[in-house]
Parts: sequence; structure tokens; C-alpha cells
Amino acid sequence: MTPLVQRLADKYALITGGGSGIGRAIALRLAGEGAHVTILELRAEAAEATATDIRAAGGAVTVLAADVSDTGSMRAAFDSIPKLHLLINNAGIAHIGSVLDTSPQDLDRIYAVNVKGVYHGLHFGVAKLLASGGGAIVNVASIISKVALPDRFAYGMSKGAVLTMTLSVARDFVDRGIRCNCVCPARVHTPFVDGYLAKNYPGKEKEMFAKLSAAQPIGRMGEPEEVAALVAFLCSDEAAFITGSAYDIDGGVALLR
Repeated sequence: MTPLVQRLADKYALITGGGSGIGRAIALRLAGEGAHVTILELRAEAAEATATDIRAAGGAVTVLAADVSDTGSMRAAFDSIPKLHLLINNAGIAHIGSVLDTSPQDLDRIYAVNVKGVYHGLHFGVAKLLASGGGAIVNVASIISKVALPDRFAYGMSKGAVLTMTLSVARDFVDRGIRCNCVCPARVHTPFVDGYLAKNYPGKEKEMFAKLSAAQPIGRMGEPEEVAALVAFLCSDEAAFITGSAYDIDGGVALLR
């Protein structure tokens, strides 16, 4: 593999949910570009495989155990890091169902992680960024924050909130050295997708994988590394004039609007 340009050397980055899927790819990419990466996960052991790979490649990494939905847990996590230049709010969970199929408990569960979890990252992270002289925030939203998809009521609500929080923070801190953007992926091939297919379509995983891939105009799912490359760009000085933007990385799904 060709060595990455060290655009993020001497930067301290924190990634929520960095132990698997898109978060893992982001952690590996930022570390590969020279950042000291902190992976924040509910269970620290879930992030250790990612941390091991970063260390094996000569990168610097710390693992923190914290619950993004819990205020005290997140306060303690941010208090424990020495400085912060790059914040990636990635942690999130999914839910399938229309408003009729979404119970109050379902809504609360999605809100706690996908909305309140991002709030906690921003609430404690912005203060840390200001203390470090500024920096960049990238929130992982979804194309569903812009495009209606069937049976994604609660999930769509939560990702719409991520988009609007992005805009608000970008506006409030544009003159204080903080840039805030979000990325809006469509379907990305992660272990979650494989687990979903195995649970719901046993024996038909390949058939359904092909169907889900073909549903995107470009004819395939995205790869976590593709999202990570966009996040790394938005964290870098090459994106110094970009804030308050929501970047679609969706294989053309937005074209169907």
C-alpha cells in the first residue's frame, strides 16, 4: 500500500464508534495520515482490534470506554484527553420501521445514541477544540437526512437532527477557528449489513446483497474506506475554506429525488 500523505501530523483526533465499520475505517485513515487517534467505544475491547492494527502500522492510538448516550460518561472521557483538534461523531444505531411500527421505546433508543450521543460529542468536544485553538468536526449523518426512504422513520429523524446540528455548530463557531461539516453516506458495506442479511434472509444472503447493491444508481454499495477518505479530506487543511456543508457520498441515490 502506498504510504499516505501526512496531512494530519501532530493532530489529536477522537472518533466515536471507531471500533468497527465506517468508524474503524476512519480511525485507520486518520492514524495513517499522522493523527494521534482516540477511539471511543461503549466497550473498550470492541476497539482493540482497530487499535492493534494502528499500532502495527506505527500509528498512535488510545482507546476509551464511554457510552455516548450518557452525559457523565462522555464528560469523563473528554476530560481524560490532553487536547483535541479533530472530532468525528460517528457512533450510531439503526432502526427499520414506519411511524406505525416505531414504538416510543424505539424512538427513545435511537434518539439516545444518534441524537443525544452527537450532542454530547459536540457539547464536550467544542469546548476541548476551543481550548486547543480550534479544529475540525465531521459528523456522520446519512443521505436519509435529505432523501426519504421507506421504513426509516426513527433513523431518518435522527440523521436529520445530525445535519441540523452540523449547520448550527458551523454557524456559531465559524469565527472561532472551528469548522463543522457532515458526510451523508448511502448504503455502505459494513459488518452491520452482513449481520442484517444473515439474520433476516438466511440462505439468501448473496441474492439480497445483490438486490441492495443494485438499488443504488451506481450499482454497488459504498466501502467504509471511501467514506474515511472524504472525512480525512474534511479534517485536513485542504478543506480550510469548507464549513457548514453536508457532503453526499451515496452512489447517486440523491439523483432519485
